[in-house]
Amino acid sequence: MRLDVLSIFPEYLAPLDLSLIGKARRDGLLDLRVHDLREFTHDRHRTVDDTPYGGGAGMVMKPQPWSEALDAVAAQADSRPVLIVPGPGGERFTQAIARELAQRPHLVFACGRYEGIDERVYDYAARDYDVRVLSLGDYVLNGGEVAVLAMVEAIARLLPGVIGNAESLVEESHEDGLLEYPVYTKPADWNGRQVPDVLLSGDHGRIATWRHQQRLERTAARRPDMYEAYRAEHPEA
Repeated sequence: MRLDVLSIFPEYLAPLDLSLIGKARRDGLLDLRVHDLREFTHDRHRTVDDTPYGGGAGMVMKPQPWSEALDAVAAQADSRPVLIVPGPGGERFTQAIARELAQRPHLVFACGRYEGIDERVYDYAARDYDVRVLSLGDYVLNGGEVAVLAMVEAIARLLPGVIGNAESLVEESHEDGLLEYPVYTKPADWNGRQVPDVLLSGDHGRIATWRHQQRLERTAARRPDMYEAYRAEHPEA
C-alpha cells in the first residue's frame, strides 16, 4: 500500500517510523511518503493561508498550494487514490471504514490547519481522487496530523504481514459490534486479585462462552449505543 501525507508540519508524522508501522515501512509493506505543503508555495514567506471571505475569526488554507500538491501526488499514482481529509465535520471514522480503506492500494491524507481548507479544493480534488472527509470523534483538534497518525495505524495494522499474529485481529473491540473481553496474564494471584477460574480450567468451550458473555456485559456498560445496535441484529444475544 502507498500512503502520502500532506502537511505543513511534516515532522509531526515522525512517530510513523516507530513500532509496527515503522517496521512495516522498513519491510516494504508500506510505502509512506510525507510531503511539506509549503514546498508548493511560490512566495518568499511560503504562505499557505489567508483571511476568510465574509469575515470571521482565524485563517483559511489557500487553494493554490493544495492544488499543486495534489497534482504532484496524483501524477505519481498507479491507480485512483482515496483522498482523506480529517475534520470534525466529516463522517465518523470506524473500524469498518478502516477495513474498507485497507483494501485500497493508495491513500492520500490532507492535514488541514487553521479554520480549514478552502472548500473549492474538495471539488478540484474530485477529478483525480475519491474524496472522504473523516472525523475521529465529536471534538476539535488543532490540525489533521493527530488524526492521520490514528487513522494510518488503524488502517495499516490490518494489512497482511503488519501484525505478526493475524488471529489477534479477530476478536478485537469493534470488529463485530462488541468490545473486547478482559485479558489476564501471569501471575494467577496478583496482590490478592485472582484471575477468573474459568481461564485456568483448560475448558476451551467454557472459556469461549465466558469471553462472549464478558463482551456483551462490557459493551452494555461502556457503549450502550453499540449494545443496542448489536441486540437489534442479534436478538438471541
